[in-house]
Amino acid sequence: MTAGGDIEALIQMMARLPGFGPRSARRAVLQLVRKRELLLMPLADLMQQVAVTVRECPRCGNICSGPLCDICLDPKRATGELCVVEDVADLWAMERGGAFKGRYHVLGGTLSALDNVGPEELRIPMLITRVEEEEIREVILALNANVEGQTTAHYIADQLEGQVRLTSLAQGVPVGGELDYLDDGTISAALRARREV
Repeated sequence: MTAGGDIEALIQMMARLPGFGPRSARRAVLQLVRKRELLLMPLADLMQQVAVTVRECPRCGNICSGPLCDICLDPKRATGELCVVEDVADLWAMERGGAFKGRYHVLGGTLSALDNVGPEELRIPMLITRVEEEEIREVILALNANVEGQTTAHYIADQLEGQVRLTSLAQGVPVGGELDYLDDGTISAALRARREV
């Protein structure tokens, strides 16, 4: 038996989310409908609220509902260390590890000549400005260990050479690996063993 039009549209929308396929989306929607008052209605309200209030932090690129994210607002985070990550999922992965106590800068992607993504399409110019304006002493390049991530790290290192101490994550992050899929211990070990670029 198939679901009605609205339900089928919801299943198809859910199937677009990471971690969901058609079958898992169908099961999730069925559970939401069965527990309408407990799950579906509160979820719909929260999604509407998030759609209206959540935006990109203008300083670091994290997501927030205020003028700046909680990390940028925390005065204890003004350590002079700035951790550069590709996207918000990587920032959250670093935070799960709990080893880094400084601030972040989310690039919004990596350099890619094939996709016409240059420095201006990313938050690289903002990074350079932050290093100058916020008395940053160390920039930690916590980019994915793939070709695009390494290309981006080398470009940033060239732009900031001589201005600040540059380090990158050390062993523990596998080549071709992505931060969002690593366990907390691996991220913590890699952060502690970072090295000069």
